[in-house]
Amino acid sequence: MSKAAVLVLGGRSDIGLAIAHRFAAAGHPILLAARRPERLADDAADLRLRHAVAVSLMDWDALDPVATEAMIAALDPLPGIAVCAVGLLGDQAQAEHDGAAAALVIRTNFEGPALAMGWLANRFEARGSGVLVGISSVAGERGRADNYVYGAAKAGFTAFLSGLRNRLARRGVQVVTVLPGFVQTRMVEGRALPPRLTATPQEVAAAVDRAVARGRDVVYVRPVWRVIMLVIRLIPERLFKRMRL
Repeated sequence: MSKAAVLVLGGRSDIGLAIAHRFAAAGHPILLAARRPERLADDAADLRLRHAVAVSLMDWDALDPVATEAMIAALDPLPGIAVCAVGLLGDQAQAEHDGAAAALVIRTNFEGPALAMGWLANRFEARGSGVLVGISSVAGERGRADNYVYGAAKAGFTAFLSGLRNRLARRGVQVVTVLPGFVQTRMVEGRALPPRLTATPQEVAAAVDRAVARGRDVVYVRPVWRVIMLVIRLIPERLFKRMRL
């Protein structure tokens, strides 16, 4: 039996490429969607050669809602699995004083991914099957001074995925929210990250693969984050506002 095609939105990201390799290794055809997809030509060739699967490249700008809707409407055949691996950490200090910088972080982490997943959800629902996977962040579980613009955008995306899951639970469509915590990618290059709390893109890809196979809803890539975020959420606001975590 042929494997379902996997669409990776944000296919040029480290996490997106790791997910593509993980599913390609299992025989799934891959569609990589990103801006300037010609930059992915070598990665596509590597996927084809290493895993012997079909790989297609698609031009996609997460900040262009009209083009996004048109691209998703034109998918034929419709993939069985769609993963949104788009993300932009940005600079919190800059975002506090530069509206354009803040808007870019919010639109890249929430607006673009949410609209894309929403349009995919409509098509999956009409078909009556499919899996939607959104890569969100533990940063969205409680606002913190050092990254609340990014965290707020991810909180919005997490809530959006939760709503989709509730809507589609009886429609044959699985919706997975992935909460990685720190991931060693180009986005955090040069930062000193705690090894016990920092996953690799390959770990994220493995977590996505397991979640799809097991029908999971919300996944922490490293389980320790589930405990950490539970503790952080339980701190009373009168104390939390004086803390720097």
